Amino acid sequence: MVGRAPPSFTGNQSPWTMKKKRSKTMAEAEYYFYLPDDCWERVFKFLNDDGDDYDHNRNLKSISVVSKQFFSISNRLRLSLTVYDPTTPFLHRLFHRFTNLTSLDLSHFHGDLDELLFQISLFPLKLTSLNLSHKPIIIPAVGLRIFSQKITTLTSLTCSKLHSFTSTHLFLIANSFTLLEELDLSHPCFQDHNHNYTSYLHGIEALSLALFKLRKINLSGHSYINDKSIFHLLKNGNLLQDVILLDCFRITKQGVASALSQKQTTFTYLCLPKFITAHIIHSLLSFKGLTYIDLTYSTISDELLTSIAMERLPLKRLDIGFCNGHSYAGMFSLLSKCQSIRHLNLQLTEFLNDSHVVDLSLYLVGLVSVNLSHCPMVTDSSLFALVRKCPSLSEIIMKEIGGNKSIVNYDYLIDFGVYPQLKSLNMSYHLWLDDESIKMFASVFPNLHRLELKTCSKISHQSIVHVLSRCRKISHLNLSSTWLKLRGLNFEVPKLRMLNLSFSDVDDEALYSISNSCCGLLQLLINDCLGCTEKGVKHVLEKCTQLREINLKNCSNVHTNVAASMLFSSPSLRMITPPPHIHFTESERKLLLRRGCIVCSSLNSQREWGWTH
Repeated sequence: MVGRAPPSFTGNQSPWTMKKKRSKTMAEAEYYFYLPDDCWERVFKFLNDDGDDYDHNRNLKSISVVSKQFFSISNRLRLSLTVYDPTTPFLHRLFHRFTNLTSLDLSHFHGDLDELLFQISLFPLKLTSLNLSHKPIIIPAVGLRIFSQKITTLTSLTCSKLHSFTSTHLFLIANSFTLLEELDLSHPCFQDHNHNYTSYLHGIEALSLALFKLRKINLSGHSYINDKSIFHLLKNGNLLQDVILLDCFRITKQGVASALSQKQTTFTYLCLPKFITAHIIHSLLSFKGLTYIDLTYSTISDELLTSIAMERLPLKRLDIGFCNGHSYAGMFSLLSKCQSIRHLNLQLTEFLNDSHVVDLSLYLVGLVSVNLSHCPMVTDSSLFALVRKCPSLSEIIMKEIGGNKSIVNYDYLIDFGVYPQLKSLNMSYHLWLDDESIKMFASVFPNLHRLELKTCSKISHQSIVHVLSRCRKISHLNLSSTWLKLRGLNFEVPKLRMLNLSFSDVDDEALYSISNSCCGLLQLLINDCLGCTEKGVKHVLEKCTQLREINLKNCSNVHTNVAASMLFSSPSLRMITPPPHIHFTESERKLLLRRGCIVCSSLNSQREWGWTH
């Protein structure tokens, strides 16, 4: 018995009628599932906040291809843009597409910055942040002047590590960007003052008077800065909270104390040349809202630390790494009193041992991150003591700590428990770290997102495979200079985004295993891996369809025909560092550029792989 077809699909209906009905059905669906744009914006922002640290806007890219409406909404959510040399011809398209940009990073641009700033000024942007930092360039005075006349919303300007800096640039900034709240002019490579410091000092005074909203300033490395300069800064900068003046050798102890004594507002952070006196500390402690003290590389005393402790400041961060002159008594006095500290740096504290760390952990219940690197008497016992006593601790850095072997009793740790709060662990340069230690980390810290094991030469790929099977949220993994092969992955590692295998024994077999299991990779560093050939690289490019950056520097066994694979099989790539013997033609570079991909020089890459440090 043949059933009767539903009325809407009777055989005698024309294709036009059926198409019309489908359009009506789609329209009804859109009506019932309609959300206004502002609701979608909130949803997309929520999704984007859960994106990768490496590519914060990654989730928006997937959303933008769903529909024209989603494309338009996601474009409005893009707030920052980094400009490279090859992208300048497309600026007009980018600025028309991303109309809500507030931050521009030009630090990777090597061309004519004056012309670039002029082009940017032609668009009705409401920029609040501009970064021009880069060593080879001279500050673009003409471009900045034109830029400031058109774009009047700038509140943050970064011009650090510039090639040349003169007093006229200080006056230019003072006259052009009066609404600045943050200014970074640190470490100019060359200061053309011709022994005439007066003009520079007048420039600093002009900055302090004109930038009436200034909250943060960094003038580190400006050799002309003297007591009079810091006096003007602190006297006129009524809103100043963060002042950084490292490597300013004309500042004296008396000048610092005098300037601090006449400051009327509250500091949260002050970083000065590394001379500390009781007078300076007394002046500094008058600022009851101080939340960050940086004494790195200073000679400090127990009396000084005790005097800080007695003020019971609301400290959130304390840096006393690489210091000398104090003892555990002074450190205990400070840390036992200032229990609000969330970020603590104790690098190269030579007297610190495991017993001290256990005692201090009782007072650091709110600790979020700690750095115990280069402490010769600290072992991995301190690691377990900290996570047990500090329930908020999410980051531990313990590079090159003491001893030549692990002293933890792992039989004792069987009942130690699980500590899901720890997200980031850096144990690089531990020559004693072995497979047993790594497997214990995987059992105790199942929610690790970031694991750095650079130069841990005693670990094998079996223990890393064990970690990846247990810690399913790992997104950053640094195995540089470990000499392992990383074979045997036969399961998915869905969250892994950045993998550093540089200077390792990784070969084509390992690349097959990695690319089959880690399909979501965004960044792969296999530079100086002589076991890799074009076969393994091609397999990675085919399987890792989201890969954005690959570094093949000094991979001498990767032959020239891999370039074709990069051109045609990997549309997701945005940055390539090829081996020195592979040269892309001009037409190939242009083809890659049209797809948004930049070819970097193996000798002078445009981008440092910062997360590997």
